[in-house]
Amino acid sequence: MRALILLHRWLGVAFCLLFAMWFASGIVMHFVSFPAFTKANRFAGLAPIDPADVRYGPAQAVAASKLGDAVRVRLTQRSDGPIYLVSDSSRTTALHTADLSSASVHSPDLALAIAKDYAARRQWDASAASIAAPVSYDQWTVAEQYDRDRPLYRVPLNDTPGTALYVSSATGEIILDTTRRQRFWNYAGSVAHWIYPTVLRSHPSAWSRLLWWLSLLALIGASAGAATGLLRLGADGSRFASPYRGWQAWHHWLGLCSMLFVLTWIFSGWLSMDSGVLFSTGKPLASETAAIIGAPDWSALPNDEAQHLDPQTVEAEWFAVGGHIYRRERTAFGREQLSVAGSEDAVASDRTFLRPDEIDAAISHLGRSCDAARAIGADDGYAAASNTPSAPVLRAVCGEDWFDIDASNGTLLEKLDPSRRAYRWLFGGLHTLDLPVLTARPALRTALIVALCGLGFVFSLTGVVIAWRRLASCFHSP
Repeated sequence: MRALILLHRWLGVAFCLLFAMWFASGIVMHFVSFPAFTKANRFAGLAPIDPADVRYGPAQAVAASKLGDAVRVRLTQRSDGPIYLVSDSSRTTALHTADLSSASVHSPDLALAIAKDYAARRQWDASAASIAAPVSYDQWTVAEQYDRDRPLYRVPLNDTPGTALYVSSATGEIILDTTRRQRFWNYAGSVAHWIYPTVLRSHPSAWSRLLWWLSLLALIGASAGAATGLLRLGADGSRFASPYRGWQAWHHWLGLCSMLFVLTWIFSGWLSMDSGVLFSTGKPLASETAAIIGAPDWSALPNDEAQHLDPQTVEAEWFAVGGHIYRRERTAFGREQLSVAGSEDAVASDRTFLRPDEIDAAISHLGRSCDAARAIGADDGYAAASNTPSAPVLRAVCGEDWFDIDASNGTLLEKLDPSRRAYRWLFGGLHTLDLPVLTARPALRTALIVALCGLGFVFSLTGVVIAWRRLASCFHSP
């Protein structure tokens, strides 16, 4: 018992401020998420493609990119003309459609022009926009998802909301926008909660190990406190009684009241840093992704493939699924048309997404026995979101493994094995209350998150007071 008390006492001294910060920042995060470039925002800044400058087809772009395993080609309009974006599993190469020369951005002036063109289409004031020197990392672009776009051009618009745009040097695309309000509240929210200073987060391995150990030690301290609190709980007649007085009594009672939430919340927070140690990551094997994509023959596409686009198309995309190449034309976010590339006869008036039988054909390349693909409802509880509004996620069940595929563009969103399905509830369910009964009632979910995190915050503050007094007595003892 003595060892348990000492363990809780000194881990509590070390972590009480961190606990208070985690609970307070958790409330902020629920209302202000970390800056991310939404698909709707990206499409709002796109212009119709000018076919006069599209002199080469996607097959020629793939050949010019020298990416031998290209799986996706996008055609979009930029301020300096239309460009192809050819992607394999890890890289994206940008090419001008007029001559297939490199369309990567090495000029600050071009980056500024791209940002101003985007802002104009969003009807934002860019009259005072300026260009910053290329940056490899800053607070909002430190995550690994931006690695293929570095260095980045940061373009402050110097408008009333304090908007800043980020331009990829690799593709010339706008990849992020932030506002002054977002940045301010995120310092009190996500940056604090994730211990996310740029100097640390730019070293992913060190940051991950630090957060893993901090979360684990915090969990041990909280567990020791829960055990101590239960063991020290006494009885006074027909009532429970605490042996403590003053702040310690408040800490004892609040700890007992919030014990279940605090333990499950810290435990699930620790799981967020698991990264495949205890649970699978949900990422399919490279061989599984390659099997579903198949072996597309890009050279079979006619050179005039890009000449058959709708005049209002703002983005065309060619992607491979099951060895076949499909063409997707998008005239706005949520408005698109799908066809088999190189075959105009395959276009149907209501052809918008991939069909289950096409997914079945692609999944068959895995060489496993799988059930027929079926669309997953919004109440499924597992499926990741599609890239397109209203697009179904199609799931093929292969034994214990579930493969979720975006029917809008053939992307393999996630592989859900039993371990990943358990992780979904242990993290999402416990840490963010992402439970179907609550996500269907967002106001109730918000109230519960604020109330529980508020209770945890007040409980942590009592620990801060006790820790302060404990340290003060140590330093002032004779």
